[in-house]
Amino acid sequence: MAKMVLKWAGIVMAALVALVGAYAAYVMLSYYRLDDNLPLEEGQRITSYVLPEAIDLAASPELAAVTANLGFGAYGPDFDFFMDGGTGSVAESAQAATDNINGSAEAIAAQRPDFILFQEVDIDGTRSHHVDQWGLLQAGFLGHESAFAQNYDSPFLAWPPHAPHGANKAGLVTFSDYQIAETLRRSLPISEGMSKFLDLDRCYSICRVRTTTGAAPGSPAGPDLVLFNVHLSAYGADASVMEAQRGMLFDDMQRERDAGNYVIVGGDFNHDMLGTSNEVYGNQTATEASWAKPFDFASVPQGFTVAPKAQLEAGTFASAATCRDAGRSYDGTNDRWVMDTFIYSDNVKALSCETLDLDFAFSDHNPVVLRFALA
Repeated sequence: MAKMVLKWAGIVMAALVALVGAYAAYVMLSYYRLDDNLPLEEGQRITSYVLPEAIDLAASPELAAVTANLGFGAYGPDFDFFMDGGTGSVAESAQAATDNINGSAEAIAAQRPDFILFQEVDIDGTRSHHVDQWGLLQAGFLGHESAFAQNYDSPFLAWPPHAPHGANKAGLVTFSDYQIAETLRRSLPISEGMSKFLDLDRCYSICRVRTTTGAAPGSPAGPDLVLFNVHLSAYGADASVMEAQRGMLFDDMQRERDAGNYVIVGGDFNHDMLGTSNEVYGNQTATEASWAKPFDFASVPQGFTVAPKAQLEAGTFASAATCRDAGRSYDGTNDRWVMDTFIYSDNVKALSCETLDLDFAFSDHNPVVLRFALA
């Protein structure tokens, strides 16, 4: 009897080992990264609207841009995330994912933005019940052009066991009230070790909008407005990877400014963009123990401004936080940080930059609204 038990135990153990090995092979063989410097082509751009070809600089319009991490529609106030110390991994339901995306879109639309930079937008994901969130956003922003840059296409992640995170395809979406003349997807440096299977692909997108110096047909062309949509690494990335990501982004920003263009960079930087959010919001976690490290402000190229840091130094910062601790559900006492913001060049005049305080009703991030003029 004992021999029979041992025999069957051995068979079960061997089967488990084979299963784990097969799964590991599947994950590694399924892994891929998109090439760098990819234009966003057909299927990644929606351009069916008649929009102005360029921004009229002579009219000196006040423009508005919004950045918002949508958290793949899962992060209602009750949601926590397993990679932050919680237990959740998928949206409560397809309806909940839909409601959260639409709730964010409605609040942002009320700001009447000219440009919107979204992060963590699923187009097909287990974690979001296969809701096409880009499609939802297109319906919410009819009359805008949009461009999608994939930064996440994971094999099936069989964890946590009670509700696997699954296979997910997501990216960054930029909406514009003007025609987008050119687009580009830049692949960010990522970790080369096993952590790359958690961080997967990372990128930022570049969308170029033309300007003119007058309203009359044939007016001379002005500089381009170059919009960077950014989502830097959070999980598993060491300091050298984060430094390389910033360096690559800053080089592209500087190149555009040196060419005389207007540069606006918005997104989720996965760093404390105040540098002192723990003190400002009374967080319980010490900076040294937090994953939300202060941004390397000293490395920002000369001639560029990090909006909340500049406001803090001027004594004018008074915005709500943009990101909450997702290790537990939200009750108003979670640790909070400013992680989402804008960096802009010195030929962009910032009129205001404020958090759109939705009290984390639809995501673990609040949107940020930048109102600006082009010099």
